[in-house]
Amino acid sequence: MACGNGPAAGAHQLSDLTWTSASNGWGQVEKDMSNGDNQSGDGRTITINGATYAKGLGTNAFSEIVYYLGGACTSLTTDVGVDAEAMGRGTVAFQIWKDGAKVADSGVLNAAAGVKHLTADLTGADELHLVVTDGGDGNNSDHADWAGPVLTC
Repeated sequence: MACGNGPAAGAHQLSDLTWTSASNGWGQVEKDMSNGDNQSGDGRTITINGATYAKGLGTNAFSEIVYYLGGACTSLTTDVGVDAEAMGRGTVAFQIWKDGAKVADSGVLNAAAGVKHLTADLTGADELHLVVTDGGDGNNSDHADWAGPVLTC
């Protein structure tokens, strides 16, 4: 997992790494499951518009997850979207930040938008921030998934 300044060389499922901090608009940030309800570990299989994922992070807007990279990583690829448990509701936007600069943005997504793929250049970054906003309409039903995120170092 971690080696000296950041993750070891290679490709890592982000949910297998330990974050520096995590905050969530409803319940807990969940590893390898959807946000679920208000308790830790109460999520379901990550599902975006019928596509399921064994690995990922389940959140609810507004959320922010921070990872320390120590300059050791080069990129993050991930699918994002509103989880099926939101039952067609929810409006969110996903952002990837590198040392205070936004390097990827999904734009506003709703359940009908399906899966969106994001790629971010993280070369030289000390910190990675994964942010989900409420799409401008409050955070009701904003169950947002970082699906299959892979960090390359």
